[in-house]
Amino acid sequence: MFLDPGLLEILVCPQCRDRLFVDEEASELVCQACQLAYPVADGIPTMLVHEARSI
Repeated sequence: MFLDPGLLEILVCPQCRDRLFVDEEASELVCQACQLAYPVADGIPTMLVHEARSI
C-alpha cells in the first residue's frame, strides 16, 4: 500500500480529528482514539465513519 507522505501528514480521523496510523498489512488507516480503521483501496483512503471498521 502506498500513500503520499504529504497526504498522511494532513489526514485526520473524521470523527475525532486525531492522528491516523498506517496499518500496511491490513491496508487501513487506524485511529487509536476512536478505535476505528478506515480502508485504503488502490491508494485511496475511504474516510467515512460509516465505512470504518471497529477495532
